[in-house]
Amino acid sequence: MSEKRPQTFANHARLDPWFHFMVAPIFLLCFIFAVWLLVQHPDSFHVWLALLSFGLLLLTGIARLYSLKVQDRVIRLEERLRLTALLQEPLRSRIHELTERQLIALRFAPDAEIPALVEKTLRDHLKPADIKKSIEVWRPDYWRV
Repeated sequence: MSEKRPQTFANHARLDPWFHFMVAPIFLLCFIFAVWLLVQHPDSFHVWLALLSFGLLLLTGIARLYSLKVQDRVIRLEERLRLTALLQEPLRSRIHELTERQLIALRFAPDAEIPALVEKTLRDHLKPADIKKSIEVWRPDYWRV
């Protein structure tokens, strides 16, 4: 996936148009409409319609959550492999001390900045946003959705 503008801390978070502007709003509207129908016509059919629409809305959210978790796992694996190749001892033996969120934030740092940034992260217990703000030359990740 390519983008024309360079990725930075300010614009790295993205929305998936199909999910955020189509699928999720449609299922949310269906649920709201089903609840409205249930209030207007309280019978077993409309109860089932409201439950079904709630289930679809819930399923949509769970599917999104699962896809993000898979991406997080892949990023974590990639970054551990990358850090193993880039870091010298004793930092290399401390990779396991980095949290999942810290590893995910470190993916934006170029290879040259990694050793100092990992050392600072471990020493100061940086939060993911602080890690991203500390990056001088942004390494874009256009694949994350």
